[in-house]
Amino acid sequence: MLTIITKPEEVQNTAGEIRAGGTDLHDRYHLGVSAGPIVDIYKLKSFNDGELGAITQAADDSTHIGALATIDQVARDPIVTQHYAGLAKAAAGLATPQIRSAASMGGALLQRTRCWFFRHPHYVCYKKGGDGCFARARHNPNGVIFDAGGCVYPHPSTLGMALLAYEAEVEVYGQGRRPIVALYGDGSDPTRDHLLAPNELLTYVHLPPPVANERTAYFRAIGRFEAEWPIVECMVRLVVEEGAITFARVGAGGVAAVPLRLANVEAELVGQPATQATIERASTVAAAGANPLPHTAPKVDFLVGALLHTLEQALD
Repeated sequence: MLTIITKPEEVQNTAGEIRAGGTDLHDRYHLGVSAGPIVDIYKLKSFNDGELGAITQAADDSTHIGALATIDQVARDPIVTQHYAGLAKAAAGLATPQIRSAASMGGALLQRTRCWFFRHPHYVCYKKGGDGCFARARHNPNGVIFDAGGCVYPHPSTLGMALLAYEAEVEVYGQGRRPIVALYGDGSDPTRDHLLAPNELLTYVHLPPPVANERTAYFRAIGRFEAEWPIVECMVRLVVEEGAITFARVGAGGVAAVPLRLANVEAELVGQPATQATIERASTVAAAGANPLPHTAPKVDFLVGALLHTLEQALD
């Protein structure tokens, strides 16, 4: 059954999985993992003086991205490319042009895990109501290196990772704003990919005013030329003044059950000279606290190397 809603409040009284671009949901239906009614939000009208498919800049220079804006819009929009270049680079690196033109910002943030056991109809893992993680005891080279003890497959949202580094907020209809970290939690609940309830509707992403003279870089280590989920990915924001790093924000993906902001790396960078020695030392800090699975141990070195490369790009 398909229900098309035209007002955001209708979501709260309609049962079913929410569909925007549908690039993730259709995959799960095809695999037999998801079933039942669909709630289509693609035709939602504007409300609260905003458009869910628009990207706008406010008088205070903050930027608001509607949840129905496509990933391609985020990658190409002049506001984003000029003021939030790291987010634009991350969006441009995702999937294929066809998927980027259909997938929505909200869907990219709220997509389900890409674990092959979750997406197999015959396995009932934590995220499908079961009581275990089938990937934990099997060959799982794509798994986490920061193991929270439950699900061991990395969170798939590149844009969630990038928005953590931008200290963004998300808005949920009828509930106001919350920091994006509150959208994901700490990964300790293995049953959840995000913390929204089934009938809660993400409406906007809010970015703070841009930081002057910011340098950004994004890098993903992948197994083929394009359209591949990353082994590890990193996004970096830096400000350098008079030869010293005065501002740093670092995000990492592909390594934990939630996207990560690496505050320990940021602390290692700020106040230090913008030199190769500084970024090499800071990169090694990224692996602090890693407790990889037997088959994911090589990803620790991937994280350190990918972060070093990303920092080098930002300083180039």
